[in-house]
Amino acid sequence: MAKKKTTKSKAETVDFSKYVRWFWMLFAGGVLAVVLLFLFASWGLLGEMPDHTRLENPETNLATEIISSDGVTLGKFYFDDNRTPVGYDDLPKHLVDALVATEDIRFYDHSGIDGRGTLRAIFKLGSGGGASTISQQLAKQLFTDQVSQNKFERALQKVREWIIAIRLERQYTKEEIITQYFNIYDFNNHADGIRSASRIYFGKEPRDLDIKESAMLVGMFKNSSLYNPRPHKNPVGTKNRRNVVLAQMHKYGYITEEVKDSLQATELDLNYTPESHREGIATYFREYLRAFMKDWANEEANRKPDGSKYDLYSDGLKVFVTIDSRMQKYAEEAIALHMPRLQAEFDHQNTPDRNPTAPFLELSKSEVNNLLKAGMRRGERWRILKEQGKSDKEIEASFHKPVEMTVFKWTDGKPSEVDTVMKPIDSMRYYKSFLRPGMMSMDPSNGHVKAWVGGMNYKHFKYDMVKQGKRQVGSTFKPFVYATAIDQLQVSPCDSFPRTPITIEANKFGNPEPWTTKNSDGNYSGKQTLKDALASSTNTITARLMNEIGPQPVVEMAKKLGVEQDILPVPAIALGTPDISVYEMVAAYSTFANKGVYNTPVMVTRIEDKNGTVLYQVAPESKDVLSEEVAYVTVNLMEGVTQAGSGRRLRHKGFDKWNAVYKEIITGYPYELTNPIAGKTGTTQNQSDGWFMGMVPNLVTGVWVGAEDRAAHFKSISYGQGASMALPIWGLYMKACYADKTLNVSKDEFEKPSELSINIDCTAKDEGDLIDESESSEDNEIEIDFD
Repeated sequence: MAKKKTTKSKAETVDFSKYVRWFWMLFAGGVLAVVLLFLFASWGLLGEMPDHTRLENPETNLATEIISSDGVTLGKFYFDDNRTPVGYDDLPKHLVDALVATEDIRFYDHSGIDGRGTLRAIFKLGSGGGASTISQQLAKQLFTDQVSQNKFERALQKVREWIIAIRLERQYTKEEIITQYFNIYDFNNHADGIRSASRIYFGKEPRDLDIKESAMLVGMFKNSSLYNPRPHKNPVGTKNRRNVVLAQMHKYGYITEEVKDSLQATELDLNYTPESHREGIATYFREYLRAFMKDWANEEANRKPDGSKYDLYSDGLKVFVTIDSRMQKYAEEAIALHMPRLQAEFDHQNTPDRNPTAPFLELSKSEVNNLLKAGMRRGERWRILKEQGKSDKEIEASFHKPVEMTVFKWTDGKPSEVDTVMKPIDSMRYYKSFLRPGMMSMDPSNGHVKAWVGGMNYKHFKYDMVKQGKRQVGSTFKPFVYATAIDQLQVSPCDSFPRTPITIEANKFGNPEPWTTKNSDGNYSGKQTLKDALASSTNTITARLMNEIGPQPVVEMAKKLGVEQDILPVPAIALGTPDISVYEMVAAYSTFANKGVYNTPVMVTRIEDKNGTVLYQVAPESKDVLSEEVAYVTVNLMEGVTQAGSGRRLRHKGFDKWNAVYKEIITGYPYELTNPIAGKTGTTQNQSDGWFMGMVPNLVTGVWVGAEDRAAHFKSISYGQGASMALPIWGLYMKACYADKTLNVSKDEFEKPSELSINIDCTAKDEGDLIDESESSEDNEIEIDFD
């Protein structure tokens, strides 16, 4: 019996050794298969793998960045990726610590693959957490396609990620890998990369993030769609995820327990600042810049080394502009403060009860209907429906069917949006009831544009009233007439002229009919000096100057001052009949402040590629237009406007009997400006346009206010004049600029030429007797036949 047992044991031993051989064969085969799998993957047989060049220069779309003169990002141009990379030095230490503590605590010890983490994931089947290192996650972001839902394909994808991660570790330092990962990640809401994310969610640069803000952003790496902090998304889940990150930071010794507990108790404290093309600061300027950049990119001389065009939306250009972010902010705030108050008064005066054709005046119902029909054909809705093959009758009918829409509204003095249901034809009338602003500010010494506000809300009012819009300029044109007279006739601000009516005969200067002017105050007695006449906008004296010099020299002067469009050389231009843009007017007035030298406005100083190579550098353009003496005398004349004319309210410390009528729209506007200011108000017929052009030695600013259609305007001059519509914006803006001492806006006298042959020292008068600032004293409120 014992012998048989021995024989059986030997047989069993032989059989076991066979299994052992099979095991080792299978094990070796498995190892070989894994090796071959990695080899095939590295050779690109399992999917495209990046070569050495792509590893050095990963393909990522980079937004074009617009950088202000004071180093602030005004906005970006991008299609899908709003990405602007930052360097490792721009990342605060606690941001990096939060990432390592949460995503890859052994990041500094491995070479791309965390062996311990991988084994843990395998044995626990992923229940103990994933094993992807930061390097692997970067590889997935940069070089692999979207994660596959197929387990086999995902496994192959994982192999590729491992290989790429190892290559990245060989190619880059740990700091560079972390920086790339922060720069590549999509945090949602156009927040591509850490710089966009910190600006959009917290309104600050990455270097300025605090610990809890860093923790929230790192928490979003798990799933930025799920952990989205915006109120209508998942703020509670985002906060919980942030607290997990803070707990991880405490677990690994990056923060104390006290810090963790105190931060976990706080709210997210977002400062959501979207970076879209229609929102943010300087939107109208950015739209102008977009066109500028497209024209620049289309020029043959500005091509890439390979001959292709630069892509404004993906090549990571840096555009350095002259806009000062502080001054731009003050300009937009001045408009946001004044316009809702002015609009409230306009709406009060133009209710359907008071005005059946509101917001239009002097139009019949049939004329209003014709105006709206013309507006239909110019609108985007008409264009889109026409492209869809709709007939004119069908399109017109669609304007009378209620639809859901979002409209602009001033709410409690602030811009807002309201969801409503409205007929498109009614929305057209609604938008035509809004008064709109245009404003530009420029340094006269070099032409650098410092602020540009083309309207009050780009999303709803896209037409730019700085450069696109051209409106009648009223009495702001008069300094061109005065400057021409000073240049040609050497007249002095102290020279006196009669206020009596003057008729310029038919056929003189090509005028087809006799032209007689009227004074807005109805006063034709006595004489006035030129300085008093400009301050009070005495039309008859301006007409006398025109009678002496003729309209052609004035037209030539306007052209030399940068006015682009054709001006008909007729005497009536003396009172401001030409249509001119705010852009042109500011550049023209800057010539007076710049001692007679015209500088072409400059908006872009240089353009760099993503590597910092300069692609464009501005070449300033200037020309002599006037002698220094003529320019100074013209400025001296315009100083009278703020000393004793319609601009005198800039000096007020409070309210008096003169401005009590305007209290409702200028409450809180005691400007109290005491420094030298030269300027000119302007108001066109029927109060359709209100202007103020104001200058100090190193800053010239122009403001226009009016409605889209000239038939929408204030009925009375009390509110409709430039001194009420436009001047308050200038005053609020300048007051803010002066309060900011870092801007160094001048309060000095305008520099007097060393040699001055024209007398400017007029016999002193009591300023209170120079002009009665009643509603009838402003500009050219007269009947003019513009046909």
